[in-house]
Amino acid sequence: MFRKVVIGVSGGVDSAVSAYLLKKRGFEVCGAFMKNWDLIDESGYCSGEQDWEDAQRLCRWLAIPLEQINFVKEYWHEVFGSFLKDYDAGITPNPDILCNRHIKFNCFYHHARNQMNADAIATGHYAQTNFGPFLEHYSENERVRLFMAPDPIKDQTFFLSQITADTLRRTMFPIGALTKPQVKRLASEVGLEVFARKKESMGICFVGKRSFQQFIAEYIDTKPGPFVDIDSGQEVGQHAGIHHWTVGQKCKIGGCLQPYYVFRKHRDTNVIEVVSGHDHPLLFTDMVYAENPVWINAPHGLDHGAVVRCLFRFQHTKPLVGCSIFQSPLGRNDKVSGESRSKLFIKLDQPLRAITPGQYAVFYRNEECFGSARIVQPGPSTIYSTTS
Repeated sequence: MFRKVVIGVSGGVDSAVSAYLLKKRGFEVCGAFMKNWDLIDESGYCSGEQDWEDAQRLCRWLAIPLEQINFVKEYWHEVFGSFLKDYDAGITPNPDILCNRHIKFNCFYHHARNQMNADAIATGHYAQTNFGPFLEHYSENERVRLFMAPDPIKDQTFFLSQITADTLRRTMFPIGALTKPQVKRLASEVGLEVFARKKESMGICFVGKRSFQQFIAEYIDTKPGPFVDIDSGQEVGQHAGIHHWTVGQKCKIGGCLQPYYVFRKHRDTNVIEVVSGHDHPLLFTDMVYAENPVWINAPHGLDHGAVVRCLFRFQHTKPLVGCSIFQSPLGRNDKVSGESRSKLFIKLDQPLRAITPGQYAVFYRNEECFGSARIVQPGPSTIYSTTS
């Protein structure tokens, strides 16, 4: 059923091994290299040119065609523009989730299907679906479901939680059932040692080697304001702009007995409220408000007003925490984006530190990732919850 597969080739070992496995399995494989950031117009370092050369080398070795696709305009509008807008508003976004949602699993998917006549796409992500790594269990009558990879460190379902079920139905994850050491070992065994030795790219590509504060200062004007100790009400220092800081972050304020940490930001007054001590009770809450969920496979009963039990995380590296979620009945699902206009109330089984507006509440059960919703705000802190 699936003959022609277009794989996103990044120049790294994960996509290299994925392309090799597809070719070995007998698919008609085409490579696609996505250019998302314009290196000519920006001063920030990015390994894009080297990655393009590595992608070309891989496709020559595999004897498969390679196309470079320019998504610079789309990336600027859908990812980078939203990124800057959120930071200017004092919100902390997640560009990796935005890139997957808008570029890799939207723009790239539709380009591959409509312009390259692909039956399916493939990527080097560590994730699995119930259809198998090569869609060998595909069924038109069965819902697609997203599952965690066996490598807990490399599992990327968190970053895929905003893609639509329609795209996921025709997406292959050839290395999704493997661990990173297994992928590197396989690369060395089949003659792809150069990719196995390549250093992994870390962090946000467009930031490059600069510090994040240096980078963000190039795009958002400095707006100094006070750090205010929420317990005493006293000003304890000055900051260069709320966009430089995120909830839970340690502040650089001298002359204090304990380090201060960001509790809350006020865009209208440019005040950053801070608390003394990493584990100050005000930083912890067991309630979260989120909106516009994207459901790959919505938990049963949620659409009918039921309170549903599942697992929650809002940071990729943090453990899963039990929770109860309730979805408001307002709004309806968008057939194109998969996004619901409804709101979610999430009650956590245990308080978590520094839940941050702009991040994503991602939901799981039994290794399955249901989808995610953007966090609007945390609920009241535990210090208020226990005294009310």
